[in-house]
Amino acid sequence: MQEAIKLTQEHLNTSQSSDYLMDKWTDWRWQLKNTIRKVETFEKIMGIKFSDEKKKEINETIDKFPMAITPYYLSLIDEDDFETDPVFKQSFPSIDELIISSIDMEDPLHEDKDSPICGITHRYPDRVLFHVSNVCAMYCRHCTRKRKVGDVDSVPSDEMIAAGIDYIKNTPTVRDVLLSGGDPFLLSDEKLDHILGLVAAIPHVEVIRIGTRTPVVLPYRITDKLIKVLSKYDNLWINTHYNHPREITKTSINALKKLTGAGIPLGNQSVLLKDVNDCPQIMKKLVHKLVANRVRPYYLYQCDLSEGLEHFRTNVGKGIEIMESLRGHTSGFAIPTYVIDAPGGGGKIPVMPNYLISWSTNKVILRNYEGVITTYQMPDTYEHTACDLNCTNCKLQLKLNNEESDRKPIGISKLLCDYEETITLVPENLERDQRNQSDEAI
Repeated sequence: MQEAIKLTQEHLNTSQSSDYLMDKWTDWRWQLKNTIRKVETFEKIMGIKFSDEKKKEINETIDKFPMAITPYYLSLIDEDDFETDPVFKQSFPSIDELIISSIDMEDPLHEDKDSPICGITHRYPDRVLFHVSNVCAMYCRHCTRKRKVGDVDSVPSDEMIAAGIDYIKNTPTVRDVLLSGGDPFLLSDEKLDHILGLVAAIPHVEVIRIGTRTPVVLPYRITDKLIKVLSKYDNLWINTHYNHPREITKTSINALKKLTGAGIPLGNQSVLLKDVNDCPQIMKKLVHKLVANRVRPYYLYQCDLSEGLEHFRTNVGKGIEIMESLRGHTSGFAIPTYVIDAPGGGGKIPVMPNYLISWSTNKVILRNYEGVITTYQMPDTYEHTACDLNCTNCKLQLKLNNEESDRKPIGISKLLCDYEETITLVPENLERDQRNQSDEAI
């Protein structure tokens, strides 16, 4: 708390009472107003001095990828060892961000290409990402949407929000809407309430999700007024973004308690980052602190191929090692799913250790976390119920309406189901197909 008072004094250039200073410090709007955006401000508050060459490199990076650090998040940095500090690495610019690898992409997940209208990404059949804000409390250096950081031209307008709502209304397959950005919690309470109300009023929307990092970098944003707004929606889920156990402070925990106290389910999405959390012990400590505060570890992401993130990316083998250190060594609900968000818009692909070793017609061979190899015997009498999508006559008694039962499977699911005649998935433009077409022409 003394560090907070010191930082507030630096910003206000005042020696006012501690009560006055703490009132300012805990005001989320004050935090945003006093966000650190210049190297000189960082130097002054932290009491350090970069060399002219180092400062030149930092400013070159800021010119391409702006800096924004909340005073709260800055206060978590270890002044005595700031260059290796995980909070510093996630928030402060590095010249390495200007190293663009040959495999880096501006939009690796094809969010813009998978966008039927501006502001909506529709990749999976039953859910959409709704881009409702382009403002963040802090610019994370590992952000997959670095192409949008600080771009005032891409801030969603009222017309774009209305068009997004219309798209969801007119697409009855959408049952799950993820509000993303930017950070939706950087909208005003009234604006957020308005958008939530519009989405919640759509009959076929069953779930609304919000992705936010404010509990991590701006916990004072979780106000009683915001909780009152969120509490109105009983189909709301919230995912936050903790990457290191150092980020789970008493202040951050208080913000989480307000959310869980309102009955809102919380999940967490971490990104695997080189020299930040690429350690089994760090990740285990993180998931333990999360579940102790009723936050379910949801995803552990392999770092994306966005421009300027090469220095953050690890080998996939490191992620597998971390998953091996969790399965069997901690509670099952404390283990996230390790995924690669496939370049080109392929979606999230689980990349997990192999526990199924082999199988035959009557048994499977499994191994556990200790290396014990065991078998599971198949039942002799099992006969699966063949599905023809005629739910009315099905003995399993799942009564679906025509719209639900008419949904056709795709991918591997299509090959496995009983009612499809497809036996092969064939990529387009195979060389042998082109050769065959050439032969036919002759």
